[in-house]
Amino acid sequence: MEPVQELFDFLDASPSPWHAANTAAALLDAAGFGELVETDPWLDAPASGYVRRGGALVAWRRGPAAPQSIRIVGAHTDSPSLRIRPNADGRTANWNQLGVEIYGGVLLNSWLDRDLGIAGRVIDADGTTTLVNVTEPVARVPQLAIHLDRDVNDKGLLLDRHAHTRPVWSTGSDQSFAAWLAATTGTEPAFWDLCLYDVQPAARLGADQSLIASGRLDNQVSCWAAVSALAQATNREHLAVAALFDHEEVGSDSTTGAAGPLLVTVIERLLDASGVDTVDDRHRLLAASSCVSADNAHAIHPNYPERHDAGHAPLVNHGPVIKFNVNQRYATDAETAAMFERCCRAAGVPVQSFVSRNNMPCGSTIGPLTATRLGIATVDVGVPQLSMHSARELCGADDPAYLRAALGAYWSAV
Repeated sequence: MEPVQELFDFLDASPSPWHAANTAAALLDAAGFGELVETDPWLDAPASGYVRRGGALVAWRRGPAAPQSIRIVGAHTDSPSLRIRPNADGRTANWNQLGVEIYGGVLLNSWLDRDLGIAGRVIDADGTTTLVNVTEPVARVPQLAIHLDRDVNDKGLLLDRHAHTRPVWSTGSDQSFAAWLAATTGTEPAFWDLCLYDVQPAARLGADQSLIASGRLDNQVSCWAAVSALAQATNREHLAVAALFDHEEVGSDSTTGAAGPLLVTVIERLLDASGVDTVDDRHRLLAASSCVSADNAHAIHPNYPERHDAGHAPLVNHGPVIKFNVNQRYATDAETAAMFERCCRAAGVPVQSFVSRNNMPCGSTIGPLTATRLGIATVDVGVPQLSMHSARELCGADDPAYLRAALGAYWSAV
């Protein structure tokens, strides 16, 4: 299958972090990986396996002997979105509305006037979890007509984060959201973790079909690249790990986030299963290890070129970007940048560099968190894109496959 179509299948099947972990698991299952449960013993952990926790997944490949190093690729399953509140029902005139909470750094205006579905997980009274995905349009956040906001084009759109983000989802009916959800999904909800999402599927864009438009490119492109590269990795000299975390967009402080113990716990258990059982052996192994933090980057915007440093303005379809920040918003240093450039060269992939302007704030990633928790050399990289944190984002059609090839070289090299 063409890499772009593989990516589209991943994106369209992953409208929430919990679905993204599920989609990644299905891809690994097809490659012969086995799933482990955290509450089971791991002394016979398979050579190729994975574990899921909520919206996070950690997968690995290991050889029969003790590894020479650990090579980690980290990404995240979550994207900024509108999440449905526990008491969701609201009403204005004859409009039934949903109470929502803003998750992450949402580009709010991009959610206006879009056909929204609902996806996530529902927990019943017995604690059973069910993934749900309502793919038909259910809700919409309607924008105020220009006749009632005459200055909007000259003075800009001003949105109250609470009052102006409530979607409409029905009219005239007295049915509660919980009752509708039960009837639609066949599950009686006690509580839920539900996202609204744009139901328009991923698509090629441009007269030359050189672009990709989709929701959640940040950062499910990296999730797809990581798990599909791991599924094809062949080298067994190293413990190869793909860590897909949740909650990166809100700081990573959770049981499934990069600041939590999930990755460390999995690595410790795998080292036990591989016979690396002394403290000295583990510290020597970590000293020889590395991490690639894969999270999308900012491509130069054609309408706002002044927002970029002229010497570090990535182009779409020119390969993955190495991201630098001397204030440690990214974990890259000269050594790790050179390491990733070697991987790109081995894969025959072009590579670029990104540094923010000094007068523009710089975002951050799981890279510094992983480097700090494990004490291993880390590089921050990513596919360049536009419209980051929009309900629908844009990237080059060639770059996701470039990233996958580079990650494959990272894992496959001796």
